[in-house]
Amino acid sequence: MKIKKIYIGIKSLDASFKEAGGVFTQLAKGKKLKPKSAVYFSNLKEMRRALTERRLELLKTIKDERPSSVYELSKLLNRDLKNVLQDVSYLNELGIIEVTKTGDKKIPQFHYDKISFEVAI
Repeated sequence: MKIKKIYIGIKSLDASFKEAGGVFTQLAKGKKLKPKSAVYFSNLKEMRRALTERRLELLKTIKDERPSSVYELSKLLNRDLKNVLQDVSYLNELGIIEVTKTGDKKIPQFHYDKISFEVAI
């Protein structure tokens, strides 16, 4: 089974533009590129604010327990529903998790087996 990874890291805006330029150059030459799931922050402070211990625990619980709703997730974590809903919404906005709406339920999904941290220097 292939391990699905998401890369989370720190990269300056200049480095991001430079990388994007390289990607466009490769595509213009007709080269196929391997897709990479990644979320980058501009500094360590932002990354730490986004990926707290509680949010990492939330990701692990979604992966391991596959809750059928945010309500069930809050019960598994023994946390307030409002706080869990805020974390789920934020991680969804970042593209780290996916939320599927079925009727009145919101089903959180984490499609990765591994998180890799990167820091561009």
